[in-house]
Amino acid sequence: MIDLLRQFFELNATLVLFVYGQVFFVLGLAIALQSRRHSRLELARSLGWLAAFGITHGLHEWALIFIPIQAAYVNDAVISLLQALQAILLALSFGFLFQFGVELFRERWPRLIVLPLVVMVGWGLWFIMPGLALSGEFETWHRPASIWARYLIGFPGGLLAAFGLRYQAEQHIKPLNLTHIYRTLRVAGLALGAYAILGGLIVPAGDFFPANWLNDARLVNWLAIPAPVFRSLTGLVMAITIIRALEVFDLEIDRLIEQMESENSLMAERERIGRELHDGAIQQVYTAGLIVESARRKVADDTVVGQRLDRAMTAVNEAIASLRAYMGNLRAQPTTVSLVDGLRQQTADPRLTALMEVELTLDLPKPASLNPLRTTHVLVILNEALANAARHAQAHRVQVRATQAKGQFELTIADDGRGFISEPNGSGYGLRNMRDRARLLGGELTITSEPGQGTQVTLLTPWEDN
Repeated sequence: MIDLLRQFFELNATLVLFVYGQVFFVLGLAIALQSRRHSRLELARSLGWLAAFGITHGLHEWALIFIPIQAAYVNDAVISLLQALQAILLALSFGFLFQFGVELFRERWPRLIVLPLVVMVGWGLWFIMPGLALSGEFETWHRPASIWARYLIGFPGGLLAAFGLRYQAEQHIKPLNLTHIYRTLRVAGLALGAYAILGGLIVPAGDFFPANWLNDARLVNWLAIPAPVFRSLTGLVMAITIIRALEVFDLEIDRLIEQMESENSLMAERERIGRELHDGAIQQVYTAGLIVESARRKVADDTVVGQRLDRAMTAVNEAIASLRAYMGNLRAQPTTVSLVDGLRQQTADPRLTALMEVELTLDLPKPASLNPLRTTHVLVILNEALANAARHAQAHRVQVRATQAKGQFELTIADDGRGFISEPNGSGYGLRNMRDRARLLGGELTITSEPGQGTQVTLLTPWEDN
């Protein structure tokens, strides 16, 4: 049985190497294509190194297939050069893995950041330069160079990356209560640790210890299964777990959008309460004060009723003052930025540009300005429309256009999202908030949308206060 298994893998060695390279190449490509530019997680700034490791390591394994094929068509010098490049590619891939590990610990041990570069330079000066310049036999330096690349770079780099993933999961993912992401990263760390052993300690056979005892040939003799098979399995676990863990960046963005929506909702609710206090309660109290004041004029100053009416008037005035103070605290303070700066800041918000492309077109006079309160209303409407485009419409592109002509200011926000069946008086809280602010501006808000056709929000309001 063992002989059959050994024979099977010998006959399918090319297929094993192809799968091995594909697993790591897919791992690197999946990470590289994941948008994480605006993430606040430390892990996001380190994953690029893991992507580089996956891609270069996959290319190295494919080179083991490619170079023997080329041997039938080119001379030995070219093959030697290709094998030298292959050894350098192996060391470079492990260097990326090493750098990924130290980046995960940057906040704790910042001085480690240059260690991979130092080890890489040392390996190159010791093996590559003298080997290419002095050695007459290519094999005398190529094999040791590959072995020591695994020992000096691959093994410590893999272990450091494994512990780094565990550290990041404990410090930054676990506090977010993302249990499934936390567990997935721990499994990925275990897979990286296993790969550190399989890829860093199990090396081609050499004439020195431990390469003469623990090597690829010895593993085949023991288990009849070559090391690339085990490395492929650990790579597959790494690819699955890391790709699943990338969901954390989508969840992070979702939470940022929810935070924006909560802020908008809270602001709108405070505005609503402030308006109701102004239009309802404070007017009623003021009316009561007028009634008390009218009654006071008909009562002599020195009577008990007159004194009580004076105290009632004082209480009513204090209530009105308190209500006005509450209204001032409830209502959002007018923005201090100009209209143009505010529009540019809103459309460049990284929480939104991480999800979709936002294009701003300005056709406003110079200097273009609204009063601070009107500017606040315009920016809140824009923010609400952009948040809806990102979260609900799942748009890829949004065009924002602000124009002023014939005394009218027009703001248009058009997205290419899913759209919806628009209703003249939509009941959504965000839409009501936008319409309320449009009315406060003395203007009109129009929302047009069709399923699959995107959505367009248009605000038209007088440029100046009436």
